[in-house]
Amino acid sequence: MSTQDDKGLHIAVDIGGTFTDGIATLADTGKIWIGKTLTTPDDPGEAVSTVIRDILARVRRDGADVHLVEVVHGTTLVTNTLIERKGASTALITTRGMRDSLDIGREWRYDLYDLDLAIPAPLVPPELRMEVDERLNAAGRVVRPLTEQEMARVAEWVRGTGVQSVAISLLHAYINGEHERRLGLYLAGALPGVAVSLSSELAAEIKEFERTSSVVANAYVKPIVEKYLRELHLRLADIQRGVPLRIMVSSGGFSSADAAAHAPIFLLESGPAAGVLSALNTAAEQGIGQVLAFDMGGTTAKACVIAHGEAPIAFSFECARVHRFKRGSGLPILIPSIDLIEIGAGGGSIATVNRLGLLNVGPESAGSVPGPASYGLGGEQPTVTDADLVLGYLNPGNFLGGEMALSREKALQAMATVADQIDLSSTEVAWGIHDMVNENMASAARIHIAEKGHDPRDFTVVATGGAGPVHVVEVARKLRIGRVLASVAAGAGSCLGMLAAPARSDRAWSQPALLELVEWDDVRQRFADLRGDIEAELREAGADLADIRWIVGAEMRYYGQGDNVSVQMPYDELGQSAPEAFRQHFEAAYQRLYGHLVPGARPQILTWRLTGLGEQQTHRFSMPIRPTGQVPAGRREIYLPISKRFEPVDVYQRYDLLPGTRLEGPLVLEERESTLVVPVKADVDVLPDFSVSIQLKEFE
Repeated sequence: MSTQDDKGLHIAVDIGGTFTDGIATLADTGKIWIGKTLTTPDDPGEAVSTVIRDILARVRRDGADVHLVEVVHGTTLVTNTLIERKGASTALITTRGMRDSLDIGREWRYDLYDLDLAIPAPLVPPELRMEVDERLNAAGRVVRPLTEQEMARVAEWVRGTGVQSVAISLLHAYINGEHERRLGLYLAGALPGVAVSLSSELAAEIKEFERTSSVVANAYVKPIVEKYLRELHLRLADIQRGVPLRIMVSSGGFSSADAAAHAPIFLLESGPAAGVLSALNTAAEQGIGQVLAFDMGGTTAKACVIAHGEAPIAFSFECARVHRFKRGSGLPILIPSIDLIEIGAGGGSIATVNRLGLLNVGPESAGSVPGPASYGLGGEQPTVTDADLVLGYLNPGNFLGGEMALSREKALQAMATVADQIDLSSTEVAWGIHDMVNENMASAARIHIAEKGHDPRDFTVVATGGAGPVHVVEVARKLRIGRVLASVAAGAGSCLGMLAAPARSDRAWSQPALLELVEWDDVRQRFADLRGDIEAELREAGADLADIRWIVGAEMRYYGQGDNVSVQMPYDELGQSAPEAFRQHFEAAYQRLYGHLVPGARPQILTWRLTGLGEQQTHRFSMPIRPTGQVPAGRREIYLPISKRFEPVDVYQRYDLLPGTRLEGPLVLEERESTLVVPVKADVDVLPDFSVSIQLKEFE
């Protein structure tokens, strides 16, 4: 969040698959106001402007007379465009001989035993790929120059295709992007209105297939995101002129709208990344460093393992998978992203009976249109939300604070469509859906934690998302995790993460070299140039450069090995002692990963990285409420997993409870945007910041 004006109102808006959430805060007080509406998939900006206007009305009703300072925005637009294959018509320009790299890929099977293995189709078909007659060698030196005549030939061919966007990925452009830049400038001048994307600007990294896949994905979504952001600027201007628009990026920072329009692929995981930052902020307020961030919305559930109080960053990502949980079945993207895994379905995920006669949940989702059956908007298939309603976990008359009624009758009718196929009651089907989703999420999270070398019992689960607090206790129990935290406004947790996000920008380039042979003067100069680029981008995003921390990183390995080890250090270590600093950091990381070093082996650097990161601060958010300390608002029968039957439990309005209140589960805490379900024995404490801590006392 920009800190240039701490007196005004900052608003964050996140577009999800089912709901669009918004939160406004006064940065000097931390007071927040929340808005939520159904996502408008045909025109996502409509829901954004609706939420902003709704929040401003709430602020004014509370008597606050403040001006809007900025809007921070995260969106699933890029993700959905890639998954649904609804992007712009795109052409690929590549070096002669590299035309089929998208089809060849890595030539390996992600499932050796699947006889019907499906590979994701390239975003650009063969007839829209053109080879250009130019060549660089692996050192970046020109073997065959790029001529004016060749660029003119390419421009004429592109004009004839009628495409909206062009991706340029030339061989070895990661080490020398001069040919790409010249061709890109030529096409931009010759073909006004056609978007141009360069691999050397987006992913200047070794690995031709992955680099080409990344720039193609960027080109595929670029015209759509540019149009969306342009229209969103106009919508914001109708609300208040001159309001800066900041965009959340996958690495957990924010950037300017212009930078996002130029490189929209960096927005791929913006919403889930913000959910992790929200969980991290909540945990930091309680002094907790070992965190499992659990974010469950309307379409998916995701998790992130935070071991030392800082979200881990991965530099490669996979999207639009043919099989949601099978690594290798999607499109590879080289972007910095918070290291998330998709661990399950969301509230709108549809339950079906598979060809073996077994219950299956997802990956298809009812989304916001038509939505779950209980919404009464035309959906007829049973979803996770419908199951939660049948089990008593949701209040049909208090969904969205009573603004949207749910129909338990329609939910039961939807359950019956599945129950009739597998000879079970509607209640048994509802519990089966709920329990299956929880078990799938717990299993995926357990493997993810083990892969990181940790014991799940050492962690605290922090829940965000509209469905996260409904399912978090059961997921934690299955993982044998004893403590759960739910932040204020957990149902719009991604927005809290955006408001807590620092400014961030990343750059990278590949230049493989043995550590002992690195040309350090050249490396330092390139870092200095990239630092200037990052400073310009962060300044445009409204960041205070005095607060920026500079981090140098590298992908290293012993010469001859296949896997890399990531190292990072402060920018100041780039001085004369840089060779020894890189060696020490590499050996420490290698020892930590593998338990030993390789005597006599020679370290090699493949890719260099530079990150400019704003100051990460802990934010305390407070609701504009006056808690009454009231006794339960009522009682409701919910399904208890231990006794396997419905029993009445106390139901509380969450923000009626004073800090310091201690309750005992089973119980339900309701709020407008979500519901916290504690279906087992537990100590439930309201903390000073109105977060809720659950200490579980009952495991199976």
